[in-house]
Amino acid sequence: MKGKTVFITGSSRGIGKEIAISFAKEGANIILNARSHVSEDVISEITSYGVQCAVVLGDVSQFDQAKEMIKTAHETFGSLDVLVNNAGITKDQLLLRMSEEDFDNVLNINLKGTFNMIRHAVPILLKQRSGSIINVSSVVGLAGNIGQVNYAASKAGIIGLSKAVAKEVAPRGITCNVIAPGYIDTDMTDILNEDVKKAMIDTIPLKRIGQAQEVAQAAVYLAKASYVTGQVLSVNGGMYM
Repeated sequence: MKGKTVFITGSSRGIGKEIAISFAKEGANIILNARSHVSEDVISEITSYGVQCAVVLGDVSQFDQAKEMIKTAHETFGSLDVLVNNAGITKDQLLLRMSEEDFDNVLNINLKGTFNMIRHAVPILLKQRSGSIINVSSVVGLAGNIGQVNYAASKAGIIGLSKAVAKEVAPRGITCNVIAPGYIDTDMTDILNEDVKKAMIDTIPLKRIGQAQEVAQAAVYLAKASYVTGQVLSVNGGMYM
């Protein structure tokens, strides 16, 4: 991956940050993304591996902003080799209480945001005749979950979108794959109480919470795996098979 350019959306913290660090360790130049801010500490950690790092702020759910972000990323390092669509939100609520706004917001960022970024990146990748697109879904997109109708729909949609994209871009040597994490130790899961955490761990055959670095390992693998495309790689400790 040395000298290649990797753009990770939603990379100011959590899984996105760990994916960025893992690619930096491989020698890739990194484009970090958030809607409003990326801390200097994250940038310093990335550059400590001897690679270049740039920040491109913007909202993936906005079609025109996505276009400008891809353009800026490409111009910054002169190439775009890996796009990791990691940005996502949750707005959990039981179906009967879920508002239209909460449904739309989750779909707009998680699913439409993934489409927006791919739509503007693909012309560059096609011209290069190379590249890797990695979309972060979820075990919820495969199995569903109570109180997450919007999130499950968005993450299942990412899987269908990715398979279609994979078929369209494969003739130019471009791959498109999905990572479906299970219960991962992040800020989003830290807010759960201990009883909820224990109940979730009881459903995992490996009997532990996954680490963000383990999702990042999967992303690096898929970026290198030139004969793997249209696949969903589950990183869930056996929670869903």
